[in-house]
Amino acid sequence: MTKSQTEWWTPVERSDEVSDLFAGDTRVAATEPKPSRSRGRAKQQRERKRRRRRSIWVLVVAVLMVAGAGYVVVELMGGMFQGGGSADEGVEDYSGVGHGAAEVVIKPGDTGADMAATLVGAGVVATEKAFNEAFAANPQAASIQPGTYNMLLEMPASDAVIALLNPSSRVSFKLGIPEGLTVNQIATKISEKLAIPAEEVTAALADPAAIGLPAEANGNPEGWLFPATYDIEPDATPTSVLAKMTAQTVAVLTQKGVPQDQWATVLNKASIVEREAKLPEDRPKVARAIENRLEKEIALQVDATVAYGLGISGMDLTTEMLQDDSNLYNTYRHLGLPPTPIASPGATSIDAVLNPEPGDWLFWVAINLDTGETRFAVTNAEHEANRELLRQWQAEQDG
Repeated sequence: MTKSQTEWWTPVERSDEVSDLFAGDTRVAATEPKPSRSRGRAKQQRERKRRRRRSIWVLVVAVLMVAGAGYVVVELMGGMFQGGGSADEGVEDYSGVGHGAAEVVIKPGDTGADMAATLVGAGVVATEKAFNEAFAANPQAASIQPGTYNMLLEMPASDAVIALLNPSSRVSFKLGIPEGLTVNQIATKISEKLAIPAEEVTAALADPAAIGLPAEANGNPEGWLFPATYDIEPDATPTSVLAKMTAQTVAVLTQKGVPQDQWATVLNKASIVEREAKLPEDRPKVARAIENRLEKEIALQVDATVAYGLGISGMDLTTEMLQDDSNLYNTYRHLGLPPTPIASPGATSIDAVLNPEPGDWLFWVAINLDTGETRFAVTNAEHEANRELLRQWQAEQDG
């Protein structure tokens, strides 16, 4: 019985059952510690609940931290896993309309591949391969001009090509230099366009090597700044602009096959043609008359050269000025060409000097200063008759 009672005792919890087994004072002694054990078990249960809740919050925080770290990794390194930076891993192309802004510089001579590398580096397109394919698919892509462009970030490659073809995307601005301007007049235009003091342009002109002036110019930029319309970048300096203009003059002379030792002479003659002939068809005739006078060692007698030497307009010349020997540009008093060109000639005037029209003319005079109509003569008598036509026109204007 003792063994069976021991096995039966274990699950018994009710105190009334315990009292049946123990009689008298033993019953009281057995029941007195019970409240203490109950409170202890309750306290332990509460402590276990607190630890359980604390463990749950720690777990939640840990999960959130791991999730956040994972998000950062995906955002920062997702492109590495998706192959966004390498053409070898397949074409990656953005599909949206783009966002933000990026300034991209396309350099002269850049190929489509060069542009692709630039655009990828600026974050404009996803991969070089995507841009190269879009470039090849657009028949106009080869006409993309050098310059600085405002682009969007993360553009589809095809949109990037279209943007580069759109003139409105270019940040660069135009600088137009007409034919026949002097260095001082060109310097004024550069100063105004770049919004910089004229002194900065003058300082740049004083450094022949920095602006790429050829040795044939003997340090004088007059006549060597080619008249054209130039694309000027936002960060352009007077030196960079002037260098571009002198380089263009050299390029034109080289393209036309002018021997280098004749560059200065051709520009000198062409500058006179530029200032003396208003109509393109008259320029080869003026060029021929200049050649004829030089060959016969007759003074050129060009008003434009005299006025240049004095720094005044040809309309302000006086008879006394035409007799001034101290003016080295006075072609009435000094034989041959003036010391330097007197303006920047354009391509038409250069062509006239290289291909003068056949003829025996020694004189020319504009008989209508508004239209530029010019008469040519072989003899002085013919020339005087033409000058009378000019005086008649002037009288009509005065009347």
